[in-house]
Amino acid sequence: VNIEISVLSPLKRINNLEEIEVGKHGLFIKEGLCQGLLLPQVATDYGWNRIQFLEQTCYKAGLDKDCYKQKTTEIFIFSAIVFGEKDLEKHRSDK
Repeated sequence: VNIEISVLSPLKRINNLEEIEVGKHGLFIKEGLCQGLLLPQVATDYGWNRIQFLEQTCYKAGLDKDCYKQKTTEIFIFSAIVFGEKDLEKHRSDK
């Protein structure tokens, strides 16, 4: 088991999908009572482009994969600082 912690920045609502930078931003999508969140590293780990990242976040919210195209869907971006056990081990070995 490897523990990893992601500290998220405040959410920023966007209207232009071009604002999404894969690898830098995570996504939070909300449509009615449904919502889904994917961390920035998820898109990088799976090699997704911007559209795939949006589709997968919609899917995670339990919505149709193209829900991000609907005017009623709210899209937010955020960044994350990620650290885990490997960082702690490196810190200990540097001492």
